[in-house]
Amino acid sequence: MPQALSLKPRILVTNDDGIDAPGLKVLETIARGLSDDVWVVAPETQQSGAAHSVSLHKPIRFRELDAKRFAVSGTPTDCVITALRVIIPEQVDLVLSGVNRGPNIADDITHSGTVAAAMEGTLCNIRSIAFSQSFDFDAEDPVIHWQTAGAHASGIIARLLEAEWEKDVFFNVNFPNLPPEAVKGVKCVAQGKHNFFKQLLRDEGADPAYWVSWADAGADPRRPDVDIHWMPLGYITVTPLCLDLTHYAMLARLKHSIES
Repeated sequence: MPQALSLKPRILVTNDDGIDAPGLKVLETIARGLSDDVWVVAPETQQSGAAHSVSLHKPIRFRELDAKRFAVSGTPTDCVITALRVIIPEQVDLVLSGVNRGPNIADDITHSGTVAAAMEGTLCNIRSIAFSQSFDFDAEDPVIHWQTAGAHASGIIARLLEAEWEKDVFFNVNFPNLPPEAVKGVKCVAQGKHNFFKQLLRDEGADPAYWVSWADAGADPRRPDVDIHWMPLGYITVTPLCLDLTHYAMLARLKHSIES
């Protein structure tokens, strides 16, 4: 199991949108409502889509912006490693990652630097939670309801900390694209599956270049009780994730058909 939480928890706050992101400020405020020992260690620049990548071929540098507030020249995973191994002098009790600008549900989880930072905290045996705030990507001037995460995250954290955490488990929390008072409730659900594919869009500049884009056909209808179903309906979704990626049913079949 992850280490027990102290009465005065030391909290690490990080993200993948960068040190100046509004969602990071929201999560820092949430953390300060839980403890007066809060450290912010986040990427110097935007790192969305970095997933669980580590900077192996270039040095990691960091600079102190204020007391217990640092910007790191790497990925979200780099930030957690640097915070735990170099910056913070004592044991961290809780890692909070986010609040991400946009949801991290279904297949998004595999690309998410926000989720990866919580994963890295879990690898270090620390309770870790990732947070994301949904909004309308197609809107010309989208409204992002940061106040929804601000209003509901503390209660979610409190309830999760009261639960008994299994070893190597962390949590992914998504807030719907609604103001706080319009949220319908909380659903504890599994990770869903998109019906989408990735495509490359040609940049119209002089040099040939392409942008990765998603063509989305909605959720997989075969799996209704999942994050991608409930979050668009106005619910906060809470999904327990784990470090063990083994597919045990397939493993059992392979033992009978392949092992010698």
